[in-house]
Amino acid sequence: MPLRLTARSRLLIAGCLALCVTTLGPAATGTAANPAPHHDDLWRQAEQLTHEPGGPPAVIGVLRRDRDTRVIRAGVADLATGRRPSPDDHMRIASTAKAFSGAVALTLVDRHVLSLDDTIGRRLPRLPRAWAAVTLRQLLAHTSGLPDYTASPAFRSILAADPHHRFDSRRLLDFVADRPLEFPPGSRYHYSNSDNIAVALMAEAATGTPYEQLLRELVYRPLNLRDTSLPQGYRIPEPSLHGYDVTPPAPPQDVSELLGASGSWASGGIISTPADMTRFIRGYAGGRLYGPDVVRQQRQWIDGASEPAGPGRNAAGLALFRYTTRCGVVLGHTGNFPGYTQLIAATPDGRRSLTFSVTTQINEALKPDLLKRLRAVQENFVCALLGRSGH
Repeated sequence: MPLRLTARSRLLIAGCLALCVTTLGPAATGTAANPAPHHDDLWRQAEQLTHEPGGPPAVIGVLRRDRDTRVIRAGVADLATGRRPSPDDHMRIASTAKAFSGAVALTLVDRHVLSLDDTIGRRLPRLPRAWAAVTLRQLLAHTSGLPDYTASPAFRSILAADPHHRFDSRRLLDFVADRPLEFPPGSRYHYSNSDNIAVALMAEAATGTPYEQLLRELVYRPLNLRDTSLPQGYRIPEPSLHGYDVTPPAPPQDVSELLGASGSWASGGIISTPADMTRFIRGYAGGRLYGPDVVRQQRQWIDGASEPAGPGRNAAGLALFRYTTRCGVVLGHTGNFPGYTQLIAATPDGRRSLTFSVTTQINEALKPDLLKRLRAVQENFVCALLGRSGH
């Protein structure tokens, strides 16, 4: 049965597609018995975010250096119960799912099943001839020119009528199949949700294997991801980090299950946990899934930012972004979705990592001032991860 939407929910969906509290006290935990002073300061910054106008009900940051893990959390995972956030809470990972499609594709490149020069015309001949020259490399780098299917009026109309609508994920590009490329392939950078749908379809075409199975075999199993999945429905397993629409003066609205995952699929449909995302980004940014030649090609940086922008100065690689902060460089990805904003990052060797999750959608279009504050806090977390003050 279609979900009945409030006017506020309709506005929230429109805002998403345009792109797409009680103090609990310090909760820094880890292998050290007494947290260092700078970790107390990080908790204060996280706690302050939960009290900003439009800020998230919860913040959780997982910092890992080699075998030492520290969790910094503020606010509550569920406003109804007051439960605190945990690294084992399930959550929507939003566009950080694009890094997973990158991991699948680049592993297949390393195994010579796919080539970065493979084209849509060769691997996906049913797609429009106007798109035929687009390469896998351009899709992964967001330089393809593919029109974004989430901007399609028909797609938006279906979601507005029924946010739980079960799309055929493998036909999402049909919503823009009548449109030409936005620009000549490779001529400029433009972040598009269509790119990673095409990446997953290429992987399926090359292997004859469903994308969900490729994720299990090429990503989840090698990196020991225990609580990560790509569903088709709208439910989130428990325990979960609830996501909220926070639009004062209205009270926060739980939107964790507002939208189904079938409409975002390889572009943003994955559900995971902070613990699993930590394992993922350490392996992915650390280049553990494929050989040095593929790593080198992945890290040929161009001008481009993730959505929303990550900390520091952003540059784009192949399904990976470089964040040059005042304290050093980390590699990773960001994402946002109704109820969630995500950052995963690690040093290029994968030995130090940060997973930073907040439970409301923050981006330049919806909350530009809060995004600026969020990026500053994320950069401070990166500095703590790298052991530098940056002052």
